[in-house]
Amino acid sequence: MMVKNICCMGAGYVGGPTMAVIADHCPNIQVTVVDLNQHRIDAWNDSDLSRLPVYEPGLDCVVDRARGRNLHFSTDVDAAISAADIVFISVNTPTKVKGLGAGQASDLRWVEACSRQVANAAQGHTIVVEKSTLPVRTAETIRTILEASQAPLQEGEVPKSFAVLSNPEFLAEGTAIRDLECPDRVLIGGEDDDSINALADVYMHWVEPEKILRTNLWSSELSKLTANAFLAQRISSINSVAALCESTGADVQEVARAIGTDSRIGPK
Repeated sequence: MMVKNICCMGAGYVGGPTMAVIADHCPNIQVTVVDLNQHRIDAWNDSDLSRLPVYEPGLDCVVDRARGRNLHFSTDVDAAISAADIVFISVNTPTKVKGLGAGQASDLRWVEACSRQVANAAQGHTIVVEKSTLPVRTAETIRTILEASQAPLQEGEVPKSFAVLSNPEFLAEGTAIRDLECPDRVLIGGEDDDSINALADVYMHWVEPEKILRTNLWSSELSKLTANAFLAQRISSINSVAALCESTGADVQEVARAIGTDSRIGPK
């Protein structure tokens, strides 16, 4: 499958920079970032690059190179979905504040709304990609919505089909552009090999093939959550060590350097 058009639903911290880097490295692909927030889209389109709604070192240069060439920001969501071969869902998934799971579970209302809109506006075969951080098995919910929300075909209308992939982002605030341009890995989970290869071909414009990891859907979703948990554990652990250092006279920087030389732990 030759990818010519990409749509990203959500112009926030992950969606905007990620799509800007894809557009920068893939000038033959039209990339459209859509959002219902007109103010946010206006900021992405502002001629003054210091007013971009996301601040990341180097992002302004990437946007400057690609915007207007093959990178576009719009509130016309249906048109962008209709033209897209791949639709990324990159919307917020905050913690629920009420109802079942309040204070713990993710609020998936925006993911579900995006899925319904894709089902209605898509044309032909569309690859739908999870980009947000989501609970495991969310792809099953997306797939169910895509299959159930389709309107009956009109005379002469081409049947729709969908493939759902998981492609989580591993970005750190302050180094997002570097993380996107020189990733440790790109993770793609799915069940349809052709769709996985189509997305992998996009990344292979600048990422070495051996860094593109292919898994099943659920392994990809869980890997993102597990990576976040491991990083949180490391921070929590070194904070505990720092408290111990204050009590014993040790220097936490020296301790961190000493244990970081162990290849099983690493300098980071």
